Amino acid sequence: MIRKEFLQMRRDRRTVALMVGLPLLLLIVFGYAARFDVTSIDTVVVGPGAERFAAGLNPVFNAVEVDPDAGADVARRRLTDSDAPIAFVTGGPITTMLVDGTELFVAQSALRRIPPGTVPEILFNPELDTAPVMVPSLIGLILLFVGTVITSLGVVKERESGTLEQLAVMPLRPVDVTIGKIAPYFVVAVIDMAVVTLAGLWIFGVPFVGSPILFVLYSLVFLFVVLGLGVAISTVSRSQGEAIQLAIMALLPQIMLSGMIFPLESMAVGVRWIGYVLPLTWFVEGMRGIFLKGSSVAALALPLAYLTVMAVVVFGVAVTRFRRELAPRSPGGETGEAAFAGEPS
Repeated sequence: MIRKEFLQMRRDRRTVALMVGLPLLLLIVFGYAARFDVTSIDTVVVGPGAERFAAGLNPVFNAVEVDPDAGADVARRRLTDSDAPIAFVTGGPITTMLVDGTELFVAQSALRRIPPGTVPEILFNPELDTAPVMVPSLIGLILLFVGTVITSLGVVKERESGTLEQLAVMPLRPVDVTIGKIAPYFVVAVIDMAVVTLAGLWIFGVPFVGSPILFVLYSLVFLFVVLGLGVAISTVSRSQGEAIQLAIMALLPQIMLSGMIFPLESMAVGVRWIGYVLPLTWFVEGMRGIFLKGSSVAALALPLAYLTVMAVVVFGVAVTRFRRELAPRSPGGETGEAAFAGEPS
C-alpha cells in the first residue's frame, strides 16, 4: 500500500513540485524578509548648511536629496508624498528631524540614531501607534485573501461539480462568464472592506484624513487585480487542494515583501525590488497615505496607474485562460470558443 502511494505521488509531478516548492519559497521569503533592523533610510536634508550636515550623518541615513535652498515646506511635502520617510531641516536655531510616523520600524530606527542637538517631529502618527498603520494594511490583506483564495476555491469547486460544463453551452461571452463568477466574491470583499474600515475608525480610533472617493477607487482597482489572480489560479488548478497551495504561494510573498509587516528598508536590494512588483506593496503604501496623510490623486498617480495596468493584464489573462477552460466542454464537436462566437447579437 505504501509503495502504491509513493508510485501515485511520483506520477503526480505537479503536486510533488508544490510540496517541494512551497517550503523552499517559505524559507527564502522568511530568510530575506523577516527582519526588523533597518540598515538604510532614504533621507532628505534641506536648509542652509545642508551639505555639511548631510556629510556628518550616520551612514544609516541615505541622503537622496540635499537642497540648501529649500525649506521645511519642501521637506514636509517629501514625507507626504512618500518620497522619503526622514527629512532634516537645518539652518535655524535648532535642527529638526521630520519623521514619517506611518513607517513604524523606520521611525524607531531613525529616532535611535538622531544626531545630537536635533529635535524630532513625528508626522501623521505622532504616538507611533500600531493600529493606524495596520488597519489600512489589513484592508489589503482581506481583499487579497477573499479575491485570491476564496475565489480560486469557488471556481475550482464549480468545475468539479460540473457547473462549468453547463456554462460552456450558454450564449455568453467568456468575459461575461468571468464577471458573473467573480461578482459574488466582489460583493463579499466590498462588505468585508467596509466592516474592517468602520471597525478601524470607530473601535480603534484610526484617523481618516483623505478622500473617501479616492479610497473607494483605489480599493476597487486593487480588488480587480486580486479577483483576476484568483480566477487565473483556478484555471491551472485541478483540485481545491492544489488551488489552496497555489493561492498560498501567491499570498505569502505579498504579505512578507509588501512592507505590511517587515519594512522594505530592512530587505536586500534584490528582494526589495521583488516587493515593488507585487500589487499589495503599492496598495499598502497608498492606503496608509490616504488614511493618515490625506494623499491626493497626484501623489498616488504612480501606484494607481501601476495597479490599473496590473488589473487589466491580470484580468485579461484570467479571461483568456477561462475561455480555454470552457472550450473543450462544448457538445457536438464545437469548441467553447466557437459556441461563444456564435452567440446571438
